[in-house]
Amino acid sequence: QVGDLTLDEDGVAQRGILLRHLVMPGELEETRSIMGFLADEISRDTYVNVMGQYHPAGLVSARKFAEINRRITSEELAEAYRIAKDAGLHRFDERLIFSRRWRR
Repeated sequence: QVGDLTLDEDGVAQRGILLRHLVMPGELEETRSIMGFLADEISRDTYVNVMGQYHPAGLVSARKFAEINRRITSEELAEAYRIAKDAGLHRFDERLIFSRRWRR
């Protein structure tokens, strides 16, 4: 309803959608579905913050939720960006891609 994200001359968001997507370990098909929906149904100009900060905590344990009892890999984060780009999205907050943590 508010349209694509618009920024002022200082890069401060003024109005529009800024979507944050938390990449989950082993769930890149979910990422593919979400990015496809955004590109096809919302706008290819949607500003997307692809987040690699997932950290298992609380009730997540190897016994109960083994499939998400780990952090995502740098390869999974890079693949999430490739998926989004392949869907036609192009506006990203890519600060994490260039941080030391994701260069491994």
